[in-house]
Amino acid sequence: MSNLKEVTNYNYGIEKIFASAADFLPINGTDYVELYVGNAKQAAHYYKTALGFQSLAYAGLETGVKDRTSYVLQQDKIRLVLTTPLTDDSEVAEHVKKHGDGVKVIALWVDDARAAFRETTSRGAKIYFEPITETDKSGEVVRAGIHTYGDTVHIFVERKNYSGAFLPGYEPWVSEYNPIPTGLKYIDHMVGNVELGAMNKWSKFYGDVMGFANLVTFDDKDISTEYTALMSKVMTNGNGRIKFPINEPAPGLKKSQVEEYLDFYKGAGCQHIAVATDDIVFTISEMKKRGIEFLYVPGKYYDTVSDRVGEIAEDMETLKSLGIMVDRDDEGYLLQIFTKPVEDRPTLFFEIIQRKGARSFGKGNFQALFESIEAEQARRGTL
Repeated sequence: MSNLKEVTNYNYGIEKIFASAADFLPINGTDYVELYVGNAKQAAHYYKTALGFQSLAYAGLETGVKDRTSYVLQQDKIRLVLTTPLTDDSEVAEHVKKHGDGVKVIALWVDDARAAFRETTSRGAKIYFEPITETDKSGEVVRAGIHTYGDTVHIFVERKNYSGAFLPGYEPWVSEYNPIPTGLKYIDHMVGNVELGAMNKWSKFYGDVMGFANLVTFDDKDISTEYTALMSKVMTNGNGRIKFPINEPAPGLKKSQVEEYLDFYKGAGCQHIAVATDDIVFTISEMKKRGIEFLYVPGKYYDTVSDRVGEIAEDMETLKSLGIMVDRDDEGYLLQIFTKPVEDRPTLFFEIIQRKGARSFGKGNFQALFESIEAEQARRGTL
C-alpha cells in the first residue's frame, strides 16, 4: 500500500487504509496507560486536580504488593495507572532512574489475550511476559506482554470474565477528593519518539507484527522550521481505534524536539498522549484554572486561520484567548492544543483534541506548533 502524503486527501481511500490493517489482531481499544513515576501518591493528586481524573483502584502494601504502589485513575474511557517503586532494585525503580516519569505500558483491550500474544510473537515480537491468568472474587483477567520501542511495552488485556474495579490484586480506591472531570473522553492517539533511522523499523514492526496500516506519512518538508525538523509515520489498527504516530528527528540547523526528548528520556519512548474532548473550550478553560500550562501560540497565527479553515462553530476570539488551534481536512475540522511537559524533564506532554469530522492530525498547525516548541527549547537552552 502506498503512503498517503497529504492529510487533507482523506476522502480518497481512507476506508481502504483501515480495511488493509490485518485482522489477526483485533483490538477493542486502549485498556489503560501505565506511567512509572517517582511519587505515585502525589502524581495521582496532580492528575485528579489538574486534569479531572477520578479515583478508581489501588494496589500497594495494604493489598499485599511489596515492591510497588499503584493508583488507578479514570475519566470516561481513559484509565491511567501511576506506579512508583517501594524498593531501589526493581524494574520500576530502574525505569524512573533512567527516564524520569514516563509511560511504561500501553495496554490494549482484546477479546483473546493468548491469541494476541501468539499472533504477535509468532511474527517476531519480543516477549515481555507470557500469558497469565489473574483471579479474585470478581472473576479472572488474562494478560500477556510484548516489547515495542525503547523500554515501552504493550500488554494485551482480556477482561470479558471480570467485573471488578480494575484488575485482580487491586481494591477500589474510595476518596472524598474528586474534582469534577474536565471533559476528557478517550485516547485519540499516542506518539512515540524513536532514534534517527528507526522510524521505518518501528512502523514495519506495527505493520508486520501487529497488522497495522500506514495511515499517513509526514516528511521533513511537512514538519519543519528554519531550525528543526522531524519525520513521522502514523500507524493505525483495523478499526482505527488505535493510532500510533512514530516520530524520528530529521537533520536541521539546531536540535529538534525529538532529539531533546531522546536526550532527556535517555532513549525512545512515548512523547505525548492525545486525549479527546467534546467541548475543548470548556476543557481548556477548566485546565487553565487548575494550573495546566499550554504552549503559547503566536498571535499572528490567528490572522490567517479563518481563511485557511473556513467557517467553524466556535468563536475565533475565544479560541485565540485560550490558544486553541484549528485545522481542516476533507472530512471536517479539528481543534487542538498542547500542554507543556507535565514533569521537570522536557519529555511527556498531552495534546487535547476535539474532532469535528476531521480524521487528520493538524498538518496546517505544524508550523505554529514547532515555533512554540522551539521557543520553549530556547528558554531551556536546549535548542
